[in-house]
Formats: sequence, structure tokens, C-alpha cells
Amino acid sequence: MQINPLSGKRIAILVTDDFEQAELAEPKKALEQAGATTQIIAPKSGEVQGMKHDVKADTFPVDMTLDQANPLDFDGVLLPGGALNADALRVLPKAQAFVRAIDNQGKPLAVICHAPWLLASANLVKGRTLTSYHTIQDDIRNAGGNWVDQEMVHDRNWVSSRSPKDIPAFNRGIISLFANSRITAH
Repeated sequence: MQINPLSGKRIAILVTDDFEQAELAEPKKALEQAGATTQIIAPKSGEVQGMKHDVKADTFPVDMTLDQANPLDFDGVLLPGGALNADALRVLPKAQAFVRAIDNQGKPLAVICHAPWLLASANLVKGRTLTSYHTIQDDIRNAGGNWVDQEMVHDRNWVSSRSPKDIPAFNRGIISLFANSRITAH
């Protein structure tokens, strides 16, 4: 196997405040160890606040605002969860447009926990099979998706997982997904 299967790949990590820290930090580290360049993109500049469940954790520097980010410049997207983060992002037209552009190009999307809310609000879930945190399974079904209770689900250009306990499987899934994507940034 290639040592750096993601060498040259640029991955956008789309978040706002109060994301589940483990769902950003651990996949980000795995992507970078596999050779990818990651950039944290948020609605605002400065820093974003991580959470460990319902307790404030670390802050992370924002590399680029959503206004500055062009989906054509990225090879894929990682969407960490956390209910407050996901609920805030899902209503932002620019966040919806960003994931829609990535998906329309067939580029990979990796989502965990509550992050599929953004995909549902962007009208991307219909006909797709995915998993999430169990409390949003009705939202996925109501958006036309097929929700399954598995630690990791791969459906075409998407990988999804349920929660922080699934991060090892999620990381393996996203490395494989991003490494096998033939669609690259322009």
C-alpha cells in the first residue's frame, strides 16, 4: 500500500462553534498522516470552539471563511458532528451550496454523528444510504434517505458514521474513500 495515499489531496473541514472535538481532531489527524492537506472552514474567521459532548474543549484556528472557500479548490469534505454545530450549519445557504457543489462533482463527503443534517437541508439525502447519530434517523428518512444502524456506511461518494465511538472505522472509511476518488480539485 502507498505510504501517503492522500498526497496532494485538499480536504475541507466544514464546522462552526460547538462541534464534537473528537470528530474533527481524530479524522483530521488521520487525513494528514495519510498525506492530505486539511483546512478548517467556518462561517466566521478566528477560531471555532470544540466540545467534548456538552463541555467546552479546545479551540481550533479557522483557515478560511465560508465566504472565501471555493468548493472547486477541494478534493472532498469532512463534516464533524455535534448537535449545536450541525444545527447551526444546516441553515446556512453557503454551507448548503458548498456541500451541494462537492456532491454534484462526485467528490467525497465524510459525515459523522449529527453532520448529515446539512446534507438533508441541502436536499442531497434522497435515495442515499447512510448512518448518523440515532436521534436524527427520522430526519434522514423524512429527507428520503435510507438510515441504517452501522458503525460506518459507504454509499458511492459518501462515508458516514454514528458517533465518536465509531471513529476508528470512520477514519479507515474516509482514507479509503478519499484515496480512491478519481475526481480532483481544478
